[in-house]
Amino acid sequence: MEPDVSIETSSMIRIAVLPIGDVPPSLLRDYHSMLLRHHTIPLSTISSFYTEHQKSPFAHQPWDAGSLRFKFMLGGAPPSPWEDFQSHRKILAVIGICHCPSSPDLDLVSDQFNAACKGYSSALVERCFAFWPSDSQLEDGKKRENLVLFPPSDRSTQEFHLQTMMQDIAASLLMEFEKWVLKAESAGTILKTPLDSQATLSSEEVIKAKKRRLARAQKTIGDYCLLAGSPVDANAHYSTALELARLTADFFWYAGALEGSVCAILVDRMGQKDVSIEDEVRYRYNSVIVHYRKSFIQDNAQRVSPLTFELEAILKLARFLCRRELAKEVVELLTNAADGAKSLIDASDRLILYVEVARLFGTLGYQRKAAFFSRQVAQLYLQQENRLAAISAMQVLAMTTKAYRVQSRVSASRHSLSNETESGHADSGKMHHQSVVSLFESQWSTLQMVVLREILLSAVRAGDPLAAWSAAARLLRSYYPLITPAGQNGLASALTNSAERLPSGTRCADPALPFIRLYSFPLHPSQMDIVKRNPGREDWWAGSAPSGPFIYTPFSKGEPNDNNKQDLVWVVGEPIQVLVELANPCGFDLRVDSIYLSVQSGNFDSFPLSVDLPPNSSQVITLSGIPTSVGPVVIPGCTVHCFGVITEHLFRDVDNLLLGATQGLVLSDPFRCCGSPRLRNVSVPNISVVPPLPLLVSQVVGGDGAIVLYEGEIRDVWIKLANAGTVPVEQAHISLSGKNQDSVISIAYETLKSALPLKPGSEVTIPVTLKAWRLGSGETDATAGKSASGSMVRNVKDGNSPSLLIHYAGIFWPVGDLETNKSSVPPGRRLVVPLQVCVMQGLSFVKARLLSMEIPAHVGESLSSLANGDGNPLDEAVGYGQRDRLVKIDPFRGSWGLRFLELELSNPTDVVFEISVSVQLEKSSNEENLSVNCAAEYGYPKTRIDRDYFARVLIPLEHFKLPFLDDSIFSKDLQSDGYTGSRNPSFSERNTKAELNASIKNLISRIKVRWQSGRNSSGELNIKDAIQAALQSSVMDVLLPDPLTFGFRLARNGYGSPGKLDVKESDTSIQASASKNTVIAHDMTPMEVLVRNNTKETIKMNLSVTCRDVAGKNCVEGTKATVLWAGVLSGITMEVPPLEEIKHCFSLYFLVPGEYTLVAAAVIDDANDVLRARAKSDLPDEPIFCRGPPFHVRVHGNA
Repeated sequence: MEPDVSIETSSMIRIAVLPIGDVPPSLLRDYHSMLLRHHTIPLSTISSFYTEHQKSPFAHQPWDAGSLRFKFMLGGAPPSPWEDFQSHRKILAVIGICHCPSSPDLDLVSDQFNAACKGYSSALVERCFAFWPSDSQLEDGKKRENLVLFPPSDRSTQEFHLQTMMQDIAASLLMEFEKWVLKAESAGTILKTPLDSQATLSSEEVIKAKKRRLARAQKTIGDYCLLAGSPVDANAHYSTALELARLTADFFWYAGALEGSVCAILVDRMGQKDVSIEDEVRYRYNSVIVHYRKSFIQDNAQRVSPLTFELEAILKLARFLCRRELAKEVVELLTNAADGAKSLIDASDRLILYVEVARLFGTLGYQRKAAFFSRQVAQLYLQQENRLAAISAMQVLAMTTKAYRVQSRVSASRHSLSNETESGHADSGKMHHQSVVSLFESQWSTLQMVVLREILLSAVRAGDPLAAWSAAARLLRSYYPLITPAGQNGLASALTNSAERLPSGTRCADPALPFIRLYSFPLHPSQMDIVKRNPGREDWWAGSAPSGPFIYTPFSKGEPNDNNKQDLVWVVGEPIQVLVELANPCGFDLRVDSIYLSVQSGNFDSFPLSVDLPPNSSQVITLSGIPTSVGPVVIPGCTVHCFGVITEHLFRDVDNLLLGATQGLVLSDPFRCCGSPRLRNVSVPNISVVPPLPLLVSQVVGGDGAIVLYEGEIRDVWIKLANAGTVPVEQAHISLSGKNQDSVISIAYETLKSALPLKPGSEVTIPVTLKAWRLGSGETDATAGKSASGSMVRNVKDGNSPSLLIHYAGIFWPVGDLETNKSSVPPGRRLVVPLQVCVMQGLSFVKARLLSMEIPAHVGESLSSLANGDGNPLDEAVGYGQRDRLVKIDPFRGSWGLRFLELELSNPTDVVFEISVSVQLEKSSNEENLSVNCAAEYGYPKTRIDRDYFARVLIPLEHFKLPFLDDSIFSKDLQSDGYTGSRNPSFSERNTKAELNASIKNLISRIKVRWQSGRNSSGELNIKDAIQAALQSSVMDVLLPDPLTFGFRLARNGYGSPGKLDVKESDTSIQASASKNTVIAHDMTPMEVLVRNNTKETIKMNLSVTCRDVAGKNCVEGTKATVLWAGVLSGITMEVPPLEEIKHCFSLYFLVPGEYTLVAAAVIDDANDVLRARAKSDLPDEPIFCRGPPFHVRVHGNA
């Protein structure tokens, strides 16, 4: 049998192409390719070379449309025993190829060519083409038969020269055909086949042979007419041969003549196909097959069988009908042909048959059937046990890998290259179900393993270590669950042995072990967040959500992302990390010499890493690298150096494998086999690299641990910022985020601003003042009874601490430049500095209440500070020392109605606290309702609270009286009670309420309760809520002054220098002034009563003064009076201007030494709404009675 046969093969002239002399293989292939261009020579082009010596036997030669067809046999071919039966099997011409630079002796070349031609006795034309002769060879005038020199020239000239020579050969062959036909018609010839030679040649056979000679001669003449390009003449001779062969029952030659007639029909139609021709060809070839089979049955006893011609006829018909519409018929023909292979004697015939069947099945698209017969071909090659046969077997098996889904990644990538190009980068991470099925089909596992083993065996025999390594890698990677541990070790040894025969650094497209999947892309730490710069705004960070490393987040505004991928931003020069997981599901230790990220874009340097994986284990490793230039970065997988060969491991392949495992299409999940948990699919994001950016690194001075503060503690924390990048920081802005932002009292932003630009390697320290917040009730209960370390860990993990947000950027871009260079603006960064504050429970409130106290005042010679008109006495006028500020008494009120806020505190901690109270006073002067304030702060003695003890702290409220009464304070109450009349309130209800709330807040803000523990721990108690609750019902009494205030003083001779009240004997520093204020019995003592109007309207009143003894009895009235007076003590009618004071003078004469009390009282006539609201009077005609506080007078006896 012959390969690549078709119906038109009978019309092709076979020409042997032989290398003469030393011709390099590459040049021989080049010269052969030049010949292949001239496989068809039109008859119209050979007329100049053709000479008609006598009348041509080809009466119907188509000179205008006909042609001669050549089939070049490189290296020649051995003579066929069937040349007489089919003339196209003869080598009818020989062409020698000589490369003159390699063969300078042309005589030797000619002799070698003549010797080579002797092996082809059937050749009618012989030519030797000598290319690139030298000048001396060209100048040699010696003529050599059949040697044609091709002078050195360009390629087109040589091809034209070769075309001319081929036309000459075609004309020579045509003339030789004419001679042979004329000779055969006149003299006749004896034509035999191997079938005839095996006959006994009895007398009867000789007679039958003579009768068949004429039919065979006509069939052979028809063959030469067909080779000469005259199908009409050929068909006429074939028709005669068919009639004669039928008469002599020569079925074998009958089938041959019928085959020739079909070829003549197709050549005459010039390749045109229609239904009628198809039917005719099908009918005639079925007859051909039947007659070949008849000849086989008739000659059953012969050792040479015509079965090969029958099978060739079946293949020719199948090739002619081979298209998808006639697939059923073609498959039936090929199946019959494959069944006939069992009866073939020669193994090479079976090889050719299986090759042709596989080709035709592949043409139909039946890849699995084609792969099956290709394996049959490979097995026949492997039976020969030589290297060349093993190479052929390996190449044939390589063609079957696609059908069996075990192809090398090189062939698979070629097949999918166009699809990937069309799908684009956006779809590269998608896993399609069809791709999983195409890569892995578990029901084919056994057959796939057999194919890979055959490829491995053939590669080892062929001496191709790379192909052997690839086959072993695919076998081990895909079918490790079906391979025993011993088999796995054997494959590992095969991989190692193959790698030893390969040069160092060899790469293979097929990965072996380990399995590698993408684990995660770690987010940038909070110190490396990247923020898009918002062009056109000074606050460029506004409106751009920080992205970690990701610019797009589900919470940020912007265009939707079509490919559902996040955008990952890397910075030139800054190391990055990618987590991958490796799995070794086999039973041997796996040594990975190096593994690193595979980057195709060329702008990334990867750092290799070596890993040792025990049997049946997995491990998550960190791969790192540094971006080197701006642009996109594509990371399809990892590059691995394992088993001596470098391979590429794609993340997508492992994702497909894991998807196939979940759907039952893959034998097992290698990661689950190693005990690794199931992970969600992690896709490779779109990575882009931006120019170098500054990089601030923060550090808390003193350590990065939690800052432990007690509730209300105030402490300064120093944050050190260092620029670890390669670009200076040009812009920076500090803001707060998180919970308890009000705990950050101050940030030294100017310190950071003054350090700009912060060059690479520079540092700046920023002080931040913190105040510990107050723990909630739940937090207080949870931390009760716990150690400091336990509560610290819980508090930090709760995320209650605030954070500093520092947005910074490199090169400064003016607003105008930002608008014009939006695409080239590098992003900025956000540094998150968490202030890890652990707030411990400090002092706790037990309760708070409002207290009233009464401490009598002494009468002296001091002038009232009311004369200054400031409404509040100064410290120098009230007569108290530094230690007496806590009980500061108004001389016009004594201690009547003095109020204190008592806070009861407990100390549940393990430390000792000292509590101090300070009050901020205001001195105001009223001019045209404008207030100018100046503040003074007074401290009081400290209170110590030991651990697990309670203490009470008093906070005085007397300093917070309003300077005067105003109707605006009571406008709300007056309007609700209906006493407004025609008067319009000075403020609306809303403004009144707001003013009152502002007064309360002002009162609370001026009271500071601070604590200190140890040397460095100090803070402030949050007493706002406690004061608010305690003053809820008595806030009006605390804030509002009395309408009238009364005071007494001594007036020696009507004049006196201001003295001090309430002189204490223990105070030796004021003994001299105390003697001046002494009241002596039996002496007339001039006194003054001072009355101040605290409202903005004039008050008319009746004043009275009463003196009482220690028993509380009136001493100036009755028959037993002990005090005499001069002046008026009752019924004194007075009119006090607004916010001013008046005095009334009188004298007292004490008869008995002792303790006395002076009390002043007044009845206000025609009281206005303000006075009635302050007195809480509901009746409009009810008089308003005001009484001052008692003043103490100590009367001494005279010595």
